[in-house]
Amino acid sequence: MTRSGDGSTPRRTVLAAALAVTGAAALAPSAAAPAAAAAQRVRPPARPSRKAAAPAVGYRGWSSLADWRAGSGEGIRVEAGARPGVVISRPAGTADYTDPHTGTTAAWEYATWTSPVHTLPHPATEAIVSWNARTPAGTWIQAELKGTYSDGTDTPWYVMGRWASGDGADSIRRTSVDDQSDGKSSVWTDTFAIDAPATGLRLASYRLRLTLYRRPGSGLTPTVWRVGAMGSDVPDRFEVPASAPGLAGGRELAVPRYSQEIHKGQYPEYDNGGEAWCSPTSSQMIIEYWGRKPTAADLAWVNPDYADPQVCHAARYTFDYQYQGCGNWPFNAAYAATYRDLQGVVTRLGSLNDAEKLIAAGIPVITSQSFLKEELTGAGYGTAGHLMTMIGFTADGDVIANDPASSDNAAVRHVYKRREFENIWLRTKRYNSQGKVVSGSGGVCYLYFPARPTASQRRALLELGIR
Repeated sequence: MTRSGDGSTPRRTVLAAALAVTGAAALAPSAAAPAAAAAQRVRPPARPSRKAAAPAVGYRGWSSLADWRAGSGEGIRVEAGARPGVVISRPAGTADYTDPHTGTTAAWEYATWTSPVHTLPHPATEAIVSWNARTPAGTWIQAELKGTYSDGTDTPWYVMGRWASGDGADSIRRTSVDDQSDGKSSVWTDTFAIDAPATGLRLASYRLRLTLYRRPGSGLTPTVWRVGAMGSDVPDRFEVPASAPGLAGGRELAVPRYSQEIHKGQYPEYDNGGEAWCSPTSSQMIIEYWGRKPTAADLAWVNPDYADPQVCHAARYTFDYQYQGCGNWPFNAAYAATYRDLQGVVTRLGSLNDAEKLIAAGIPVITSQSFLKEELTGAGYGTAGHLMTMIGFTADGDVIANDPASSDNAAVRHVYKRREFENIWLRTKRYNSQGKVVSGSGGVCYLYFPARPTASQRRALLELGIR
């Protein structure tokens, strides 16, 4: 999270500006993949009408036995059972990978799984891939996306993440891959985006590819239980339509409260310490809401003088060595899914009514937003990008949030005005403290839920396209 009057500029606020200048940039190579190798001040424009087109959002995931069998594999075995997934059976080959963050070159055995083509019901301007996997030491995975544009041409295979749950000597450093572009679209950190949406070009369909890696001869394997992508076309808007309070009024979930602020100065090698740990702190709150937490052995590395060592743990194991931060959206979802029988998905919601359906079913929502201090009454700060946890709604429909940007754990629970919260979360454009137009998240959220949800939870997720 960035505070101090919204003056600094994290990666997400400059995404649109960065994409505009990457048309000539070469696609970063797929490395070990076997089949593929500051904005100037502007005059604020007129506020757009509140009758702007509704956002089009669609998530498609692969997680069932039938899903995995519908894809094509090379060296992969589909494992049945309570939680079906894919593992390495007999490696398809060996490839070298030079870790850009350690300089180490090593050989890895690999196998691949590729999804069927998914045609988006609403062609998209953006896509975010997320996954759930187990990666024992000495293994890792790579997730890629290849799309077809609305003009009939294809994207390259874009790397959407190289991920390992650990960071020891036998692991690569988990990393996003920036500077990927083909002149029509680009990938920065965790987001695929059409470079010039105003031209009408869209992503019409896509395939996802997983590459599973292990040390040669080790016999180890990653296991991937879920992979999916959220495709969206959210219209540029400074304001969003207000929703009427819905069915979750008066419902509050018993989510633990953790403050990132009590971790200031701790482990600055991970995104400058606790001041920036809004995402992993929010993730840890929800993980523990579901009854999971790190073991004492997991936390043995943390200074025993530090309170809430599990927050330090979450920061370390969500850290993206390319982004140099803990706010990579899919990396947080993947971290949550390392805990027993939890799933994690990154998607977008269209209104607070969607969030109310989830809260009513007992599923908290981690939301991404940015705002000036005066735009969110009671927050007491402005931010260029911040994650907090929506845990319920008052009887009047206002948002109850566990906001990690609070002085201590006892101060984490906040009630925010419904209209203010909905607008700062769902808008795609806003003005920062210098009067410049910068981006908003457009309703991005993380959803963590059990591998075997209840009937009501399953219904709420299905209404949002998540199965």
